[in-house]
Amino acid sequence: QVHLVESGGGLVHPGGSLGLSCVASGVTFSRYAVTWYRQSPGKERELVAGISDKGGLRHYADSVKGRFTISRDNAKNTAYLQMNNLKPDDTATYYCEIGMYWGQGTQVTVSS
Repeated sequence: QVHLVESGGGLVHPGGSLGLSCVASGVTFSRYAVTWYRQSPGKERELVAGISDKGGLRHYADSVKGRFTISRDNAKNTAYLQMNNLKPDDTATYYCEIGMYWGQGTQVTVSS
C-alpha cells in the first residue's frame, strides 16, 4: 500500500522560509516523478513544482520561480520543497503527488 506523508508546514511571517518534506512508502520511489501542488479554500488546486524521477528535470509555477526549490533524495524515498521569501498568497495546503497517489497535505500559513 502506498503512503505519502507530507510535513514541515506551519505559520511563518512574510519573507520567511519553510521546508516541506514528502516521505513515500510502498512505492519504488526512484521510478516516479514527484509533483507538489497546493490548494487554498475557494481556489483551484495549483501545480507548484515538479521533479523527474532521477532529479534531472525540474519545473516550477511562475508564481514561485526563484523562491521555491524542489529536490529529492531517492535513497531516503523523500522529496522536498524549500520555500523562501514566502508571501501571504503562498498560504495553502501543500500536497505531494507520486504516481497518482496523494498525501494528506501540510498547511502553510504566511501571515504577519
